Amino acid sequence: MSFRLLLAALLAVLFLPGCGNTLNPFCGSARPAPLIGSLSPSTVTFAEVGQGVLLTVNGSHFVSSSEVVVNDKPLAATVVSSQELTILLTPDVISGPGAVNVSVLTPSGNSEDLACTSGGKSSVLVLTVN
Repeated sequence: MSFRLLLAALLAVLFLPGCGNTLNPFCGSARPAPLIGSLSPSTVTFAEVGQGVLLTVNGSHFVSSSEVVVNDKPLAATVVSSQELTILLTPDVISGPGAVNVSVLTPSGNSEDLACTSGGKSSVLVLTVN
């Protein structure tokens, strides 16, 4: 097999859609989709929100660009580690008692043209505000 034919075959495999980040060397800056497992606290009073309450989101695959999404509103988070994010909940974020949807969003970090999976949105957990 000639060098050019071998190189063409290798490039075809690397750039096939869905080849995954492990085979594509251009996916080095791709970011994993975040996963969330728990909120701390999981229940707060609206009076606490009025004073400002720190919410910790526990999970994995958090990066510096990850945001906490509260009722569809993305908020800049403090990244404590790849497994912990924090935000301050205030009346600007939560307007009253009820169920509050919380998720994590990590923007993509690479081009989809390269067949790299990158970033995404986690599942949703519910924070109860009494």
